[in-house]
Amino acid sequence: MSVSANLDAPLDRLAIARPATGVDVRRLPLSWARCYFASDSARVLQTWLGVLWLLDGALQFQSFMYESGFVQMLNGTATGQPTWLGDSITWAAGTFQAHQVVLNTAFALIEVGIGLGLLRRRTVKPALVVSFVWALIVWWFAEGFGMLFMSMNNPISGAPGAAVLYALVGAIAWPGERPGGMFGVRGTRLAWGVLWLVMAYLWLTPPGTNANMVSEAINGAPAGMGWLVSVQNWFAAATRGVGLVLGLMFAGASAAIGVAVARNWRPRPFLALAVVMNLGFWVLGQGFGGIFAGGATDPNSGALFVLLAYAMYSLVGVPSAAAAS
Repeated sequence: MSVSANLDAPLDRLAIARPATGVDVRRLPLSWARCYFASDSARVLQTWLGVLWLLDGALQFQSFMYESGFVQMLNGTATGQPTWLGDSITWAAGTFQAHQVVLNTAFALIEVGIGLGLLRRRTVKPALVVSFVWALIVWWFAEGFGMLFMSMNNPISGAPGAAVLYALVGAIAWPGERPGGMFGVRGTRLAWGVLWLVMAYLWLTPPGTNANMVSEAINGAPAGMGWLVSVQNWFAAATRGVGLVLGLMFAGASAAIGVAVARNWRPRPFLALAVVMNLGFWVLGQGFGGIFAGGATDPNSGALFVLLAYAMYSLVGVPSAAAAS
């Protein structure tokens, strides 16, 4: 019996069944973990998505989430939104405030449950279904659809919002024989292209055309660590007055990344550029989602874009008409 013969078997059973010779006992747990959590690209996506959901659940248990600051943050999301959206967010904030301890604990447990469900092979599908519903709720009531209706957010700050990326990565990670999960190869590439063209558009709208847009976004980003503050201050000063130029550059780069990867035209260098850009955004404009500053609910979109780029990299060389069986 090989280590991968039954991935749900306990480690002690695997150890008992191993050959008597030629096996390094110390490597058995590592081999089992690799087979269970990283057997293929879809499983890698499921595992890392599960880790991120667990992180979100842990952040939701912070004392800040049980205080008035979180309700104020929700109400702030409603400011400036279209009436229908602003009213719905205000209603959600009021309902949450009236039952804050119970609801916040329930929210945290939902996210922890999603994370644990994704880490266990047998519960991946139901966990993903719950995550799709929950991601929509969070994107609507907590992120205000990424502030897209206000033209106040841009990719350096986290647009179009982390929640929609959780759902997109989850759809690609859907277990099955078909590459690309729910969307298939062609659909996944199309979704990537649309996402990056939307980001290109956001760079060309206010505040993307503001001369100090990049500088102000970096200045307004959370930090929580001294070295990060120093790095952000340096980049904020260096980008002051050149926001329009940077916006045009990032818009062009985003459009190129979206089209090239969607058409599978030399996608590897464009995926590398996407990773570099979003790591920079994650550090400078998102401050790692504010995790180290306190009050964060998720790591923001930078980490999820990197995970999404990995998903696209795994489809390089796969024909768009890959079998759906």
